[in-house]
Amino acid sequence: MAASTNKNVVFAALAGNLAIAVTKLIAALITGSAAMMSEAIHSAVDTGNQVLLLVGLRRAARPATETHPFGHGLQLYFYTFVVSVLIFGVGAVVSITHGIDRIRAPEPIENPWVNYVVLGLSVVFEGASWFVALKAFNTERGDRPFLKSIHGSKDPTVFTVLFEDTAALSGLVVALVGVVCSQLFDLPVLDGIASIVIGVILAVTAAFLAFESQSLLTGEAADPATREGIRAIAAAEPGVEGLNDARTMHFGPNEILVCLSLDFRNDLSAADVEDTVARLEQKLRAAYPQAGRIYVEAQSFASHSAVREAVIAGGGAGALVSDVPAPSQP
Repeated sequence: MAASTNKNVVFAALAGNLAIAVTKLIAALITGSAAMMSEAIHSAVDTGNQVLLLVGLRRAARPATETHPFGHGLQLYFYTFVVSVLIFGVGAVVSITHGIDRIRAPEPIENPWVNYVVLGLSVVFEGASWFVALKAFNTERGDRPFLKSIHGSKDPTVFTVLFEDTAALSGLVVALVGVVCSQLFDLPVLDGIASIVIGVILAVTAAFLAFESQSLLTGEAADPATREGIRAIAAAEPGVEGLNDARTMHFGPNEILVCLSLDFRNDLSAADVEDTVARLEQKLRAAYPQAGRIYVEAQSFASHSAVREAVIAGGGAGALVSDVPAPSQP
């Protein structure tokens, strides 16, 4: 259901941005407005971004293979990062460059009423897409604070579209102000300034999306509540003497890798340990369906501590960060 909802959000944004991009481009060619041309570039980039997000969703849904044993979920994070790069590299840079050129050689806007009509229609189309994205995002975040929900989200699709649409609406307002002021005060240079401001808005949006997507792409753990729940279930399992280590990593929005190092009771036979692991996996998957792969390592507390200290002494970063602060023995 979530994947279908996300695709609907992207399709809505794609349809809106495509219509807006064509309309803005025609208006920019008719009027010669730098701000309108920047907005046309912005909408064209957004249209391409929606296509990339759809490609990312499709590729991420592919099953695991021998060369990608953990599936292809990280593809979505890769394409989201590419989207952020395109917003900055194409949208922001071109808009700022175009604005600087217009400031150096200002030209009066012809037929400004065309811009007003186009900007008005664009606000309607973009607002509809923004509303769809906001509704989907609010459904996902529930009662969590807005920014905290974005930072903690493991599915960048919806908030990427939401921020793109927010930047687009902000750009439309800036373009409108630039066109009105350049005509009202007979200062064509203001049109170029508006283009630069639009570029800055895109750059800020791109930087935020790049930061969020790179964090997911480089391997984020599950949310704190999920990690604590996994630890509690593992520690409470009969036959488990102690929890040495518990680590998680998202391989996609709905795919979590769980790695546990457990100290089993010494009186358990090999068959008893196998039964304990099987029960534990069933309980974890029942509580957290997103835990697609669960790996359990049988290791004594002393052995785990020795390995941990050896890795730390050797400069191994893997032993420095864990979902549990340090090995502990009840």
